[in-house]
Amino acid sequence: MAGIGTCLWFDGQAEEAANFYVGLFPNSRILDASRWGDDGPGVPGTVLTISFELGGRGFRGLNGGPQFKFNEAVSFELFFDTQAELDEKWEALTADGGQESQCGWLKDKFGVSWQLIPAMLTSVLGGPDPEGAARAMQAMMGMQKLDIAALQSAYDG
Repeated sequence: MAGIGTCLWFDGQAEEAANFYVGLFPNSRILDASRWGDDGPGVPGTVLTISFELGGRGFRGLNGGPQFKFNEAVSFELFFDTQAELDEKWEALTADGGQESQCGWLKDKFGVSWQLIPAMLTSVLGGPDPEGAARAMQAMMGMQKLDIAALQSAYDG
């Protein structure tokens, strides 16, 4: 086996999405694209597939049409050490039609689901103090974008 990759099915926005994501994450780049020719069902010259890396991980965008839509059954997790980093990505991913959800989840303007997670989250949700963990869980359940200081404060009581 040569490897495992991720293919994202878009309805005409694969190239736009790949360029957006590559601009958002460090260590990311477009690798190549295949385009429709004169005899394909797509508009000649438009992208059929586009290969790209995000944070060094490989992805392929496919302009497959309107048959399938993204949903929360699959999401991408981003982990953050600081609130500023989390806030920056949250703002970028919810811009231009993205949608905030609960507990650190969102959908970007393409409908792709993301979880923006503070790296400290497991230490407060699974910490040695069960009452603190319950308070942190309760606090998280009331949040859309996760707030590191508020989660720690809830855990600490």
